[in-house]
Amino acid sequence: MKALIFDSGTLINLSMNGLLYILKDLKKLMKGKFLITEDVKYEIIDRPLSIKKYEFEALRIQELLKDGILEMPSSINISNEEIKKERSLLMELANHSVEADNHFIEIVSNAEMSCLALSSELAKRNIDNIIAIDERTTRILSEKPENIEKIMENKFHYPVKINFDKLKAFSSFRFIRSSELVYVAYKKGILGMKGEKVLEASLYATKFKGSSISFEEVEALKKL
Repeated sequence: MKALIFDSGTLINLSMNGLLYILKDLKKLMKGKFLITEDVKYEIIDRPLSIKKYEFEALRIQELLKDGILEMPSSINISNEEIKKERSLLMELANHSVEADNHFIEIVSNAEMSCLALSSELAKRNIDNIIAIDERTTRILSEKPENIEKIMENKFHYPVKINFDKLKAFSSFRFIRSSELVYVAYKKGILGMKGEKVLEASLYATKFKGSSISFEEVEALKKL
């Protein structure tokens, strides 16, 4: 079995760009599970359903859940209690790894860490998985923790101290962004549009809706 875990931002990005429709065919292509956690569900469905401005987007994503394109971890016998326990451990490590002016800085959210927690639970069951997340900080915790210091100092304009030992717990996670999902959809003919400008336009659309992809990375994908 394979699994793709979705963070809130990736689904919101696809929704804002009118690209949620690619998930159905991507799931068929992958032949695996598309999962969201309770924390992610709260952020993208439960809470926005009570806000008129975001209600329609929430309903669109809710349909994916009703149709079984998105599924909850309970579909493979992983309980929310298991995820919450692991999430708490990861939150503790991440949010006590960056210190400025003798105070720890909160750098991650419940939803993001719940995705990593689910990934950990899947790994324990030998289920190959990857996390779809657009947010930069969580990805860098795993991929390039040495860059956290510079990013945090640029953000807060204050010297920070990093506990790299605590960040070792994040080294095994794998990530994909909405931009790469759109790239795969284009290459596999799932996007439903053709032409030399379509790939470029769709990649930049994800970038400008929150995917942490650089202009250089967009240009590199266009050449693949």
